[in-house]
Amino acid sequence: MAADRPERRAWWIWSAAVIAYLAAVFHRGSLGVAGTQALDRFDVGPAALSAFTVLQVGIYAGMQIPTGLLVDRFGSRRVITVAVVLLGTGQVLFAVADSYSAGLVARAVLGLGDALMWVSILRLVASHFSARRYALVATVSSALGALGGVAATFPLAMALQNLGWTATFLLVGALTLGYAAVTGTVVRDVAPGGAQPRRGGAVFQQVRNAWSVPGTRLAFWTHFCTMFASGALTLLWGFPYLVNGLGVPAPTASVLLSLLIVGQVVGGPVVGALIGSRPEWRMWIVLGYLAVNALSWVVLLAWPQGRPPVAVIAAAFLVFALGGPVSSVAFALVRDYNSVQQVGTATGVANAGGHSATALGVLCVGLVLDVAQGMPGGSEYRVAMLALVALLLFGASRTVVWWRRARAEVFAAEARGEGVPVVLTRHRWDLRTPRQPVAA
Repeated sequence: MAADRPERRAWWIWSAAVIAYLAAVFHRGSLGVAGTQALDRFDVGPAALSAFTVLQVGIYAGMQIPTGLLVDRFGSRRVITVAVVLLGTGQVLFAVADSYSAGLVARAVLGLGDALMWVSILRLVASHFSARRYALVATVSSALGALGGVAATFPLAMALQNLGWTATFLLVGALTLGYAAVTGTVVRDVAPGGAQPRRGGAVFQQVRNAWSVPGTRLAFWTHFCTMFASGALTLLWGFPYLVNGLGVPAPTASVLLSLLIVGQVVGGPVVGALIGSRPEWRMWIVLGYLAVNALSWVVLLAWPQGRPPVAVIAAAFLVFALGGPVSSVAFALVRDYNSVQQVGTATGVANAGGHSATALGVLCVGLVLDVAQGMPGGSEYRVAMLALVALLLFGASRTVVWWRRARAEVFAAEARGEGVPVVLTRHRWDLRTPRQPVAA
């Protein structure tokens, strides 16, 4: 592990990798402003167009555990470089695609590259920075990556307007492919003297070992319930909910959606610094955030006539935006409770939590909307958003269960005289004896 003051070389390596992550976020959101042109280019309706998003989210969620295994076995440098090549290739294919099926293939390739990126970044941070710095560097990485989402809005829209579909996506695809040379030469897996990537081991045993750690299970549920609301609103349902459900004018709705990105960019370093300097506060911050998140939904959904003022909506969306930074607590937990050789696999397990919840939330809202169609005054959206509230409450309950079990493991280790990742204060509600992990 690196010293508390990483050498300049570690920051250069991190910078090269985080630029690749920014590109991944850009490519992930590149369809947002191109949706209208995509309808005409592929001659499809809105339902078929939404399949692009569902496909990408599904691939992303499904690839998180395999990505962790790949990173632990081959190292971040190789996986990040492959991810950059897939991102560039997918965007080039999307530029020349002239049929719906070809477009789906292109977005699948792009989604695969995106899925390989974040876990690789976190594994790199764990290898080059100390445990004390890990949370801050991880959240700053996430915040900088969110700038890729900004680039995928107004700048990309202007490029599409001036250059056209094919030229724009060919250009960004070619630039991304070229950047693979940078990640392949600048990025290094470990600091001098650090643990090398593990080359062997049964795949299922690696996953089982990571999943058996109560801290990993706690990280999974923490990630599950903190970030999915922002993801579901950003990817699909935010704009329809604001316009059709809350009666917000379309231009104002666009500004409100941008708060989901702004809140993450601003809140990331603040939350990262806090959880890095005060590790004993991490889960209290998570539980406090979940309570404020639930209260924000109550205010939005229970407002008379279902039309709260824009200022109230903006405050609620800023709360939802902070779910991204708060979800980084999950990765700090993974870093604390797992060996560095296993941290990639465990990070993939945790990262699958939030993205699985996002996909499930998007699906549940759509299913409820189908049933609730025809309700007066846009109230079908009020009913549909209850699906996100239910998902939040379920995830919060599982988080509390595994928080208590992880704390019990820490107290048991202290009693045995072993080192512990975080010094905790026992409370009356703590479990007195550690329990064996059971299926969640």
